[in-house]
Amino acid sequence: MRRALVLALGTALATAGLAVAGLAIAADAPKAAPAKAVKTDADPTISPPGWKTPRNAMGQPDLSGYWSNATMTPLTRNSRLTDKLVVPKEQAVELEKVFADALAAADAPTDQKKGPGAVTDPNSAEAKLVKIRPDFAAAGGDVGGYNTFWIDPGNHMMEVNGEYRSSIITTANGLPPTRKPGASPPARYRDVYDSYEYRGYGDRCIMGFGRNSSPPMLANGYYNNNYYIQQSPDAVAIQVELIHDTRIVRLKGGHLPDAIRPLMGDSIGHFEGDTLVVETTNFPQSDNFMGSWKNLKVTERFTRVSPTRINYQFQVEDPDAWDKAWGGEYDFSPLKGIVYEYACHEGNYALPAILAGARRQEQEAAAKAASAKSGGQ
Repeated sequence: MRRALVLALGTALATAGLAVAGLAIAADAPKAAPAKAVKTDADPTISPPGWKTPRNAMGQPDLSGYWSNATMTPLTRNSRLTDKLVVPKEQAVELEKVFADALAAADAPTDQKKGPGAVTDPNSAEAKLVKIRPDFAAAGGDVGGYNTFWIDPGNHMMEVNGEYRSSIITTANGLPPTRKPGASPPARYRDVYDSYEYRGYGDRCIMGFGRNSSPPMLANGYYNNNYYIQQSPDAVAIQVELIHDTRIVRLKGGHLPDAIRPLMGDSIGHFEGDTLVVETTNFPQSDNFMGSWKNLKVTERFTRVSPTRINYQFQVEDPDAWDKAWGGEYDFSPLKGIVYEYACHEGNYALPAILAGARRQEQEAAAKAASAKSGGQ
C-alpha cells in the first residue's frame, strides 16, 4: 500500500453474487478434489507449540481479517536462477537483497539526463532486479520515469512450510503445462482504441490486472496485493483491494445454471476440517484464464496454519485445454493496516488519454493521406 500507483486503476463493481432471484440452484455443493496436506509453520515463533486453528462464533475456522499475498516470488519460475521449487535460504537472502537495493535506489531522485537506471545502466540496481524478474521491465523505466519507486512487491521471497519458493506455480518446471493440440491460445491484450468498451478490465477500472480478483487469486507482483476476509453462516466475502472488488463464496447450494456466468465466475464453498474449500466454475469468456473459460474449474483451499499465515492452494482444470490438473501454492500474511477504497476513476486519466491519443493519430494519418493525395494531383 505504501507505493500505491499514482495512476490509480480503480473503483470497481462490488459483486453481490448471493442468491439470484428466479434461478434454480442445485441442492448440493460438489466436493472438491483433494489437495496435499498442509503442515503448520515449522518456526515456533510463528506457530507456538500446541497452537490450534481458531474458530469463530459460528464454529468455522477463523480466516477473517486483513491479509496480503505480496511477495517477491514470481508466478512462474525463472529457469536462469534455479530449476527447483525450493530455494536455499542463502539464495533467498541474496535475492531479497537485490530487491531491497533496487527499491532503495528508486527512492533517490532520477537523474533527468540519464533517465531511469534500468534503461541506461546495465549495472544499476534496477537492471539487476530485472535480470531476476524480467516482468519488472515494463515498470522499471521502459515507460519513462515509472521506475521501481512505484511498486511494492513485498520484502521477502514466499516462504511456505519453512521453504523459500522460486515460483507460485508448483509444477515440475514452475510453468503452466503445455496446452493440448487445438486448444484456444491464451488471450492477448487487445490493442484496440475504437472505444473504451474494447479496453481491458484494468483500463476500465472494473477489475485489477494480474488475476488478483478472480480465482485463482494471484499476487500481481507490483502493488496493492491486499484482501479483507469476512465470514457469515451463508457466505465468505473476500474484498480485493485492486480494484475494490468483493468476491462472494456461497456456502449453501450448488452452482448456477451454465448460462449464468458472473464476472468472477460462480464460487461455492464448504469446510473440510480446518480448510475452506472453494470450487469456481461458470467463468465468462471475458475473464478467461490463460485461454480457458467455458469448462474451466478452479479449486481453492484456504487453511489457517498459524496465527500469522493462511495457506492458499489452487488447482486448475480444463479438459479442453490441459491433459491434467495443475496448480500452485502460497501463504497469506497479515496486513499491517486496513484496506481502503481503491479509488480509480477519480484519478484515471489513462483511459481518456489512450482514446484521445488514438483520435489524434487518426487525424494525423488522415491529414498525411490527404496531403499526399493533393500533392499527387
